[in-house]
Amino acid sequence: MNLSQFFEHWSIVENPFRGEEARHDSIFARMGISSPETRPAESAPMPGEVELTRQGTSSTHSDFEKILGELHRPSTSIVFGEKGAGKTAIRLQIAGRIGRHNEDFPERKVFMIPYDDLNTMLDQYVDRDGRSKKENPFEGVRLVDHMDAMVSIGVGRVLNAILPGPTEPPAANLGENAAKRARKMPALIRRDLLLLQSVYDTNDPSGARTGRLRQLLKMPGGGHSALMVIGMWLGWMPAVALFGWLMLYSGLEGFVFNAVQIGSGVLLVLWMLLLGKGLVLDRLVINRIASKLHKQCRMVPRVGSGYLGSLRRMPGSVLGSGELPTTDSDEQRYAMFARLRRVIAEFGFTGILVVIDRVDEPTLINGDPDRMRSLIWPMLNNKFLQLEGVGLKMLLPIELRHALFKESSAFFQEARLDKQNMVERLSWTGAMLYDLCNARLAVCRPSNVPPLALVDVFTEDVTRQDLVEALSAMQQPRDAFKFMYRCLNEHCASVTADDGSWRIPKHILDQVRREEAERVMQLQRGIRPA
Repeated sequence: MNLSQFFEHWSIVENPFRGEEARHDSIFARMGISSPETRPAESAPMPGEVELTRQGTSSTHSDFEKILGELHRPSTSIVFGEKGAGKTAIRLQIAGRIGRHNEDFPERKVFMIPYDDLNTMLDQYVDRDGRSKKENPFEGVRLVDHMDAMVSIGVGRVLNAILPGPTEPPAANLGENAAKRARKMPALIRRDLLLLQSVYDTNDPSGARTGRLRQLLKMPGGGHSALMVIGMWLGWMPAVALFGWLMLYSGLEGFVFNAVQIGSGVLLVLWMLLLGKGLVLDRLVINRIASKLHKQCRMVPRVGSGYLGSLRRMPGSVLGSGELPTTDSDEQRYAMFARLRRVIAEFGFTGILVVIDRVDEPTLINGDPDRMRSLIWPMLNNKFLQLEGVGLKMLLPIELRHALFKESSAFFQEARLDKQNMVERLSWTGAMLYDLCNARLAVCRPSNVPPLALVDVFTEDVTRQDLVEALSAMQQPRDAFKFMYRCLNEHCASVTADDGSWRIPKHILDQVRREEAERVMQLQRGIRPA
């Protein structure tokens, strides 16, 4: 017997236990967790297809509500979990819940910043910081580096909705006529948006997008005033005309002649100073500020020419205002977060949720606990974690939990982890895994067939408690799915289709349980790969 025949007998149209990665799991996507922006449109089944059962709610972890908190008042949560424990699934469920919340409360929406694809940002950091890749290149990571990267993603989502074109990061849902609404924002908010774009727009390598946005927002341009431009190009004419009149037609002599001659020379010198300021000094100032921005914003993947082009198009009052993040001060970054909040508030967003995940996956991290620690620890700052209107959901590998408990009391006092809704270990009981497997089985069957429980595909001597205990030994969803898949596969490989043995016997369950429990134990000890 093969799996297809087994599934056909039980009216299962798709293997419920094949998926091991939530991002690529079509069954998980059908369990009611995807956001309206990302989930595929549900249409009527094509001829020859069956309509599958749809789950109104997914089987979430028991700590999910604690992790999510109240979306009306975003808060911080810190979660530690093993590989395969469901951290990425929780991230997708958070995105789905935010999507539904935003549909239900369009005037109190939550703006999500996904901080889970760090490869590009970390590559930029290493290139600009200049540390050796053979050692730990992230020892110098600062909180402001993360703040810059987060604001950059948020600004990119807003700009890509107002100025369509780039696809990364995905445009935020700002409603209809986002560009028109942006044009009608108050002048100070429009200035905030232009300032954010000039610093954090990673899709503007030349500064041309700054010009487009400035025109759309009807903001004053950069460069010199009209009077200064006239003075730069025509300022020599009065001095030359006066000197020529003096030499050819005036007839003046003595002291008066010398005074007028000196006056014309002074006019000529002033014109040369004005020309030097406009053509040399101002450019040097802009170049210096652009260089500082490029040096300080180490995790923003933007080339130096982008900063230079944007600043040349910005009003001169911005350059000396102290608003640009040209130092390592965190106050300028907090101000940037505040500007982003003011901008998105014009589109109905009252809070920001930053979801941090997959910190062990970037190429330069590669699961190294020391590198993960250097990367994440700067964010464990109580002022940042309790930022008004901003919540962080930190879904972290279990290795960082072990490192955390080795820190000093002073570290815990600064981070105030007692206020951060911390989940020390994302653990699953056998009963929770049984419900999860049941939910996956349900969405893989047509809607017009009688319900089927997981225990129904086993022989009568296998009880629900037997399955619960077996799944309990797996400890997490990924290993539970592997366990169930092996039970199905071992049974199908041991019987023929003519036998008509459609139920999995207890000895197969016991055998697979022993082998998979041993595999899980070896995995936890680090003596075998996943």
